[in-house]
Amino acid sequence: MPPTVEIYTWSTCPFCIRAKALLDQKGVAYREYCIDGDEAARRAMAERAQGRRSVPQIFINNHHVGGCDDLFALEARAGLDPLLGSR
Repeated sequence: MPPTVEIYTWSTCPFCIRAKALLDQKGVAYREYCIDGDEAARRAMAERAQGRRSVPQIFINNHHVGGCDDLFALEARAGLDPLLGSR
């Protein structure tokens, strides 16, 4: 069964673009919530993300991974593929 990947973004955010590029490179389907200027959506994201209001915020199978740097750090320590169920 494929993982459920969710990413909260801002359309012009370079970190969001970079995080999505890594997921795309891995062939991962994800649901994107573009929250440009939507304060209610940002509050909902922050509630899920343990108070973090920066974008992107990434969730895999409802597990909060964090932001772009967190995603790349997870990849660097070979922890991303197991979460994605690919290896």
